Amino acid sequence: MVQAIINIEDNANRVLNIVKAKFGLKDKSEAINIMTKQYEQELLEPQLRPEYIEKLKQIKKEKGIHFKSVNELKDSIKNA
Repeated sequence: MVQAIINIEDNANRVLNIVKAKFGLKDKSEAINIMTKQYEQELLEPQLRPEYIEKLKQIKKEKGIHFKSVNELKDSIKNA
């Protein structure tokens, strides 16, 4: 475990206190850990999450439409 002395703004301190109270945590360190885990799950490298891999597998199974040229694709889009 790493220990760190950090400087945070008043608003960030309030948010940490809310998270701490909401989850019944002992201290703000636990609140920071929960927040970083949630941040990681929601924002960092979603392409590595299992749901994303399943989505890619489904996309690969779909049958695509083949076009001979870009103009043919553009015509198809205009007529849709």
